[in-house]
Amino acid sequence: MKTTQLDQPRDTVAAAVEAMKSIVQDAYGPSPEDVLRLEEIEKPVARGDQVLVRVKATGVGRDTWHVMAGLPYPIRLAGFGLRRPKYPNPGRNLAGTVEAVGSDVTGLEPGEEVFGIGNASLAEYACAPAAKLAPKPTNLSFEEAAAVPVSGLTALQAVRDHGHVQAGHKVMVIGASGGVGSFAVQIAKAFGAEVTGVCSTAKVDMVEALGADHVIDYTKDDVTDGEHRYDVILDIGGNRRLSHLRSGLTARGTLAIVGGEGGGRWLGGSDRQLRALMLSPFVGQKLTTFVCSENEKDLFGLTALIEGGKVTPVIDRTYQLSEAAAAIRYMQEGNTRGKVVINV
Repeated sequence: MKTTQLDQPRDTVAAAVEAMKSIVQDAYGPSPEDVLRLEEIEKPVARGDQVLVRVKATGVGRDTWHVMAGLPYPIRLAGFGLRRPKYPNPGRNLAGTVEAVGSDVTGLEPGEEVFGIGNASLAEYACAPAAKLAPKPTNLSFEEAAAVPVSGLTALQAVRDHGHVQAGHKVMVIGASGGVGSFAVQIAKAFGAEVTGVCSTAKVDMVEALGADHVIDYTKDDVTDGEHRYDVILDIGGNRRLSHLRSGLTARGTLAIVGGEGGGRWLGGSDRQLRALMLSPFVGQKLTTFVCSENEKDLFGLTALIEGGKVTPVIDRTYQLSEAAAAIRYMQEGNTRGKVVINV
């Protein structure tokens, strides 16, 4: 995609193409300051089943960093480009208004407020498949709505589809203060579970405010002490040994590994998930993992929980589009309470 430096006269750009401000990335790399820059590029066009969204805000999460870095390597096979990024930037979450729709799109009209998942959303405009968009929850701002899609969908599917959480279940959420974890705590509570959140000392008050019945500070206490057992453990972005996690489960309990960090460029921690899947058929406990399904139906499910007052996005900090590298760096450092959002 042709790019034009911001300091080039705007009328020169307009004469050639309709331009927009966008974060641009030409190569993969782990450092946002080294690979991301703000430029003016050609405004995308919605074709077929796509919707062009005027982006008001976009959320930043661990998935943003992985797409930016191209790590672990299997993420490149998932459609993001083998040797170089397929899309102008790694943004995916978005909230905004419909600007235009492709020829195959029905049910969405220009001017409607939407949220969901698109391509290259660190920009003034982004295209998204209609099947990954839904009307923005009426009680959320654009900033709050932009914090929901990827993290909220992952949490919903972890609790409902893989943890099979039911009323009365004892559920532990490891990583309760993060983007996915903050949603998982609230969704599990909405399903009637007794929830124990695990986090660091500085975030105990936040997890309590989410509605967790109990909070464990992992810097002071053993997460699985051998005395307390849980029907479901959701391990979000952790790296604890399977034997350690299994010791905290009931005899028929479920461990859902939602993510993992570390493990090098090739596996990125996924070796633990693979071991869990291989071990599960031979033990009484269910050990599972999954890849989030990005779909409109579950976005509507999240909207119902949000508009019903059961779930509220937690936003740590907001940044401007020109500060995208700083936003990703802050998230990467691991101090985030909830989500980081970029206003566009």
